[in-house]
Amino acid sequence: MSAPTAAGRPAVPLSILDLSPIPSGSTPAQALRNTVDLAQRAEAAGYARYWLAEHHLATGVAGVSPALVIQLVAAATERIRVGAGAVQLGHRTALSVVEEFGLLDALFPGRIDLGLGRSGFPQRKPAAGGGGGAPAAKAPAPTPTPTPTKEEYTTPEGLLIPAPFDISSLIGSPLLARYIQLVQQQGAEPADYREQVEQIQGLIRGDFRTRDGLEAHALPGEGADLQLWVLGSSGGISARTAGALGLPFGANYHVSPAAILEAVEAYRKAFVPSAALAAPHVLVSADVVVAEDDATARHLASPYGLWVHSIRSGRGAIPFPAPREAAAHEWTAQERGLVEDRVRTQFAGSPQTVVDRLRVLQRATGADELLVTTITHDHQDRVRSLELLARAWR
Repeated sequence: MSAPTAAGRPAVPLSILDLSPIPSGSTPAQALRNTVDLAQRAEAAGYARYWLAEHHLATGVAGVSPALVIQLVAAATERIRVGAGAVQLGHRTALSVVEEFGLLDALFPGRIDLGLGRSGFPQRKPAAGGGGGAPAAKAPAPTPTPTPTKEEYTTPEGLLIPAPFDISSLIGSPLLARYIQLVQQQGAEPADYREQVEQIQGLIRGDFRTRDGLEAHALPGEGADLQLWVLGSSGGISARTAGALGLPFGANYHVSPAAILEAVEAYRKAFVPSAALAAPHVLVSADVVVAEDDATARHLASPYGLWVHSIRSGRGAIPFPAPREAAAHEWTAQERGLVEDRVRTQFAGSPQTVVDRLRVLQRATGADELLVTTITHDHQDRVRSLELLARAWR
């Protein structure tokens, strides 16, 4: 999918990230049927990729296993690339990921993207000597992690960079405690992230060796035609790993808008050409709602703040409210402060309004691709948003 820009150049490819959201009053089964329908509409509309997220312990999200939902979507479509945005390596092994996605590649060859993330929550420091892969190659000098500015500003292109959200409020939340108890194996410590990514690369290439030199082969998985991505929300280890290993990088404006420029900068500074890429390749995400006019889009997007608040307050994503439910909520100043950065960086409006804002995002970040995610209470409004944006982007 391409469109002429103001300068007459074709626009970058546009893709979709789907969390398989559960609207209030609905069910996980219906949410998954909606995901399949939306993917089919996305393919017909010309989107480049359809990625599925991974979330746990959230009553409002059905996307708990990207590999399973990818199989549903890939089987229901023919051409669109389907992938994970992203598999959370904080509670997975390299072997389990390669075997799962090797199966998907065997079923749908040449169509599967493997996006790698760290975890949905802050992680404890890995134990010394943890992991079980071959020693990592000597890394380039570490790139300092840029720190997002503490003050809001607007870039010369017009992109809002809000003040950063303080994630420390989640550290002691009951949700994090449940996550550690139920999602991670008891007593397990997260492995070194870069080492995990290198293990995945080695298993796919077929040259993996354990630390004591033993071979290991993942079948299916070895030789799979998977497109490997690293996804991240800051200028930290994910961005630096993607750059150092010469992999494409997905940066999350919709999750962490304050850190988007630092994430992209850290990736590009760390980039080393590889067999996969000769130059950096960046995909940037945005949360959008498109309707026939700005007022309608803002109405459909009005529950977004309440939904974000459920996540950031440590409860986990609730079923997505209807606009009337959101309108009945009496906000406190503290609650609004918890979600302001996400609400103000959501792109809600008419097709032209959203296209203009997406072009600003692309220019400010230098993105090679854009990824949009949309949540509305009514599935047909979500379908309509996707289709209106596709037509305007051409």
